[in-house]
Amino acid sequence: MRKLYLIRHGRPDIPQGKRLCLGRTDIPLGPLGRMQACLLGQELAGRVSRVFSSPLSRAVQTAEGISREVTVLEGLTELSAGDWDGLDFAEIARRWPALYAARGENPNLPIPAAEDAVAGQQRFLDAVGEAMGASDGDIAVAAHISVNQLLLCPGLGISPYEARQLRLPYGSYCQLEFDDRGGFTVESVGRLPNLALTPELAEKLLLAAAPGERVMAHSRAVAKEALRIAGELPLALDKGLLESAALLHDIARSQPAHAMLGGQWLRELGYDRAAELVESHHDRESGSLDERAVLYIADKCIREDRRVRLIERFQGSASRCKDRDALEAHRRRYDAALALKEEINRMGGHEIIE
Repeated sequence: MRKLYLIRHGRPDIPQGKRLCLGRTDIPLGPLGRMQACLLGQELAGRVSRVFSSPLSRAVQTAEGISREVTVLEGLTELSAGDWDGLDFAEIARRWPALYAARGENPNLPIPAAEDAVAGQQRFLDAVGEAMGASDGDIAVAAHISVNQLLLCPGLGISPYEARQLRLPYGSYCQLEFDDRGGFTVESVGRLPNLALTPELAEKLLLAAAPGERVMAHSRAVAKEALRIAGELPLALDKGLLESAALLHDIARSQPAHAMLGGQWLRELGYDRAAELVESHHDRESGSLDERAVLYIADKCIREDRRVRLIERFQGSASRCKDRDALEAHRRRYDAALALKEEINRMGGHEIIE
């Protein structure tokens, strides 16, 4: 028996809040998608002899998270979505209101000029047969939601028109087992990587997210500072969690509301505890002296990639406040940092934070 890991690519680089009808429109992975590809690579490390991919960049980049050597097969290209391909669903609803509403009741109604699902299914099955014939051992195939749903139908005993009921999140994989005659059974559907978040994995995810060299240098400095502060305190803090969250606290730095968005990304990756720290690193509500508090103050002790006094850090950032609301928020953060400084220094018995 041979295994085939059937992968849905990671999340494409679609602006927040937008929903696109994606077929053959070629959009690369965004930061979350690259982190999902990284996790797939870690999950499947050592399990596969070859990796195959659709030619679309979001699939190729996902495959490259698993192996540096990727074989592209044209037959794995996503179904064409015809006249709707690449359009925002809000625009589709405006231009085709009747059909859009009808597809809400019956998603199998055809899109104008779109590729037929039954014909597409045969194309996908042929491509998988080609991949199996060109390889030995277990393999991985990085493709798309429609490709994967239609490929699963024979093994699950459902028709192509029932395929849409299969839930396959971004960055998930299905496990298929093939017999010597080319038949297969479906062992799992829509499985997400399940890896413990360690500082080593957090560093890999930081590199995958690629927020920029300055942000990465800052994140590493904050992680070092967070560990220094935690080591001075007589508290049972989870230092592995603290370091991991510190490394990842600015993964969405270039986006609006970056703390909340970074936390959202980590929740989608399955790391809720780290997400809590990341979500609260920018603004702090009153609370206990825990990992969230240490990350908050560590971030405020680092300017760029060097440790500074709190007053220096906040004087430097005050100039970026453009209006009264921003200045008031800045003052709240500074007051929270001063209160934490006093509590940490008192608990540690000496000046841990300047």
